[in-house]
Amino acid sequence: MMDPRLVELADGRHGDPFSLLGLHPEGDGWIVRTLVRGADAVGVRIRGQRSKPVPAELLHPMGLWQAHLPARQTRPPGYELVVARGAAEPAVEHDAFEFGTIIPDFDIDLLRAGQHRHLGHILGAHAVEVGGIPGVRFAVWAPNARRVSVVGDWNGFDGRYHPMRWRGSSGIWEIFIPGIGTGQRYKYEILAQDGALRVKADPVAWQAEVPPATASIVPAPSTHRWTDQDWLDTRAVGDPLARPLAVYEVHVGSWWRDRDQGGWPGWRWLADHVGAHAKALGFTHIELLPPAQHPFEGSWGYQVTGQYAPNSRHGTPDDFRAFVDRLHGLGLGVIVDFVPGHFPKDDFSLARFDGTPCYEYADPREGEHKGWGTCVFNFRRPEVRNFLIAAALHWIREFHIDGLRVDAVSSMLYRDYDRKDGEWVANEDGGNANHEAASLLRELNGIVRAEHPGVLCIAEESTAWQGVTAPPEIGGLGFHLKWNMGWMHDTLSFMALDPVLRSGSHDRITFHQWYAYDDKWVLPLSHDEVVHGKRSLIDKMPGDWWCKRAQLRLLYAWQAAVPGRPLLFQGAEFGMGREFDWTRSPDWAEAAEPDRRGLTACLAEALALYRGEPALHRRDDHRDGFRWVDCENRAESIVAFLRLAPGVRPVLAAFNFTPVPRPDYPLVVDGEGSWRILLDTDAARFGGAGAGSTGPLSARREGDRWVLRLHLPALAAVLLAPA
Repeated sequence: MMDPRLVELADGRHGDPFSLLGLHPEGDGWIVRTLVRGADAVGVRIRGQRSKPVPAELLHPMGLWQAHLPARQTRPPGYELVVARGAAEPAVEHDAFEFGTIIPDFDIDLLRAGQHRHLGHILGAHAVEVGGIPGVRFAVWAPNARRVSVVGDWNGFDGRYHPMRWRGSSGIWEIFIPGIGTGQRYKYEILAQDGALRVKADPVAWQAEVPPATASIVPAPSTHRWTDQDWLDTRAVGDPLARPLAVYEVHVGSWWRDRDQGGWPGWRWLADHVGAHAKALGFTHIELLPPAQHPFEGSWGYQVTGQYAPNSRHGTPDDFRAFVDRLHGLGLGVIVDFVPGHFPKDDFSLARFDGTPCYEYADPREGEHKGWGTCVFNFRRPEVRNFLIAAALHWIREFHIDGLRVDAVSSMLYRDYDRKDGEWVANEDGGNANHEAASLLRELNGIVRAEHPGVLCIAEESTAWQGVTAPPEIGGLGFHLKWNMGWMHDTLSFMALDPVLRSGSHDRITFHQWYAYDDKWVLPLSHDEVVHGKRSLIDKMPGDWWCKRAQLRLLYAWQAAVPGRPLLFQGAEFGMGREFDWTRSPDWAEAAEPDRRGLTACLAEALALYRGEPALHRRDDHRDGFRWVDCENRAESIVAFLRLAPGVRPVLAAFNFTPVPRPDYPLVVDGEGSWRILLDTDAARFGGAGAGSTGPLSARREGDRWVLRLHLPALAAVLLAPA
């Protein structure tokens, strides 16, 4: 009768396969047990010898073989298998169960403490050599599994053939499989404590199949040769917040369709075309809606299943490296949306990964976003925190990205986010703050600040949480910047009003200055505001076609002039008429229309001023960089202000939010002198009426004030600087 342990092994139920497989002393000799799929005969011999192999006995028809090696006093230096299959010549193969532990205890201790910053190089699949033998090293964290196996192309995705070594209470399972290489598809077959089988993609995979397929792929070592060292060196010097930051937000899955295989544009193609487009418009950075692997493109990338892998619809990891490298060569930075707050419930992914909620909170009142249908990461578990922080660092190190825009930070910070009474768990103080999520964000931002100077951490956070952009060492969350959702909502709601009604809502357009220096800001006009019935930017504007275009030009100038960094979503640069639709590219034919070309030209000039005039960006986060000139003219819906910075000329910006031109409009300045117009959004070249002031303007004394008078056109902005 066969040893019951071997029966369990053959049935895929044994949790410690290396205790039975491989080379073990027995009596006065040695025994080798191995699992070989589809073999007619197996022999075993000492590695490097050409002696006749010792025939192995088939213990179980699934492919469990056993051989007794000749007696010897010392452990053999190694062995090899001679495997016969059909009529082919017997082949020499190496046995996965010959090799010892792979991951050093030091790395395991770092993971258990939540402090391994290079986790992507420890877990996952990596082509390596062990003892001069090439193969692939696999490692995965599944702390509550009874058994974990690597399944893949080479073993018919059958979990009986490559069960992994359990590294004790660390929760790590590992194996080195010789003779396989890069490009192989694989997953992990996990036997849960309740006996259920799960087949999961690798949480730390660097590459994945193109959806709807869901397997992970053994990545090839990178052959990309970076050419952006000068960019990285420059990025690391000085204060990144004193430099202009104008962001073009892109959903790469829809920016262009019906190109390449399956309609998905490749990363390299996108680099040239998106890059040239954003550069011509005058943006400094491109921000990608989440580029990490996700199964459903309709989530726009926000339901991530592969935190370490670029979206395979657009190519390989090296293709993405080439994308970033090319954009850096064009002088454009790359910001990626990073999603550490939640993950989808797809069965092949992280949810109940080992049969238990190891990545998510166990209590559904903490671990589930019912509104989104997703799971919430367990921010208090060291291994999960490590997984997320290391993923963020992976994008910075491996792909040279210039910023992380952290999605849905509010959902992380508040335990009652989108939950009714009784559906959430209070913290230890009885409050609704998620302290462990806040500490995770502080830790991540602190590491990025210390180890990657110049790389930006940006929060999408929509509440009044204190200190989002304050340094971690003084209790802040440590983000460099925060999306100003209040500015966006106030501005767009104001612009959507009939101009006749704007005088009664004047505070919406001026209120931002009451809190403008509590945090450091990005001013987004983002994808979320042009979808789900909210209408496109130009369609939000009231009035006829001329008025709509005039107000969109006015909005471009407003966003460029107000303290904060402008962000604009694809399609808004030419006034696309319909909402964002992830299944369709923007209506590029519209962009060629003369009226819309005027919009694009106006945006490009506004961004050129933003970049070229230090007063418009250097002191964004300081009160001394802004001064109201006129903020109380409610009746005429006019505002004006100065942008200031030491040692550079000021910029005076005036805005008329009504369709009534204001001739000879007075603006109080500091003294005499001439001013010249830098931008008039009513200019004929933009499709405007061309009714504004022309030529230099002079400030004249009126009573005890110096006054500059200009013709302020209808629904227009005028920016000026001393001549």
